[in-house]
Amino acid sequence: MKIALTGATGFVGGYVVNALLRRGHEVRVLARSPDSARSKFLRPVPVAVGDILDASSLAAAFAGCDAVVHLVGIIHEADGHSFDEIHRHGTALVVAAAERAGARRYLHISAMGSSPESPSAYGRSKAAGEEVVRRCHLDWTIFRPSIIFGPGDGFVNQLAGIARSAPFVFPVIGSGKTMFIPVSVRDVARCFAQALEKPETIRKTYELGGPEAFTFEEIAREIARALGKPGKRIIHVPIALARFAARFAERLPAPPLTRDQLASLSVDNVADTAGTRAAFGDTWAGFRAGIREYVHPRGRHDPMIGI
Repeated sequence: MKIALTGATGFVGGYVVNALLRRGHEVRVLARSPDSARSKFLRPVPVAVGDILDASSLAAAFAGCDAVVHLVGIIHEADGHSFDEIHRHGTALVVAAAERAGARRYLHISAMGSSPESPSAYGRSKAAGEEVVRRCHLDWTIFRPSIIFGPGDGFVNQLAGIARSAPFVFPVIGSGKTMFIPVSVRDVARCFAQALEKPETIRKTYELGGPEAFTFEEIAREIARALGKPGKRIIHVPIALARFAARFAERLPAPPLTRDQLASLSVDNVADTAGTRAAFGDTWAGFRAGIREYVHPRGRHDPMIGI
């Protein structure tokens, strides 16, 4: 199958491209820079230069393709781009371009907890993007992952960096009771690749989560153990103080914390994954063992192990 991907140069994108290549598909990627794409993949793939907000570059990227995989997303608003522009409007442009190009299959990444009633603008914009997909004429499948972990991730590696920089304590925002079901990036990539071979997944939405649920505090403790610091004391940073700090952090090009992310922490990030397991199997990588592949006591970091 000839497949075009957006977001191929991101964390998840590299794994999805390689999962598709391993299954013998022809892959073309849309990227702002050819050089940023080529180093991540098992073998060279054609690169269409452009971005999702440029309809002409989408047409070039999708021409002649049987399927489109849309993986573009942002975790904070920057460079004048809002969540709504990227997650709703950008999705609308991608879907329209895929339809014009004659593609039939369409795979879309959203996020667990996305809803019009989400406390975060991120979650509301992701839900709006899902609605764009559900109204289209393509054979779509939507995936809604919880926190994605794996070599090269942002979430676990950022927390590990915090733990390394604080010699005696591990700061956790709020009560630390928010629940998550972290999912391995390799399992996410596997589901995307397998969905193309499963017609029964057409016009279905799948929640992607790992085999165990963890509170935010338990995630912090597991990271501390992986770093060889099981005795680190957890301290809770009041939400009000974190919100105050986030106001200043948002001025940075890549803020480590935003007020919208704090809003996301006010609700659990869990869902029923029974339908996903029925479609894609019961074997899913565990968080505890998974993070030990790339979180090391001496700070050694292999960002793309086994991609």
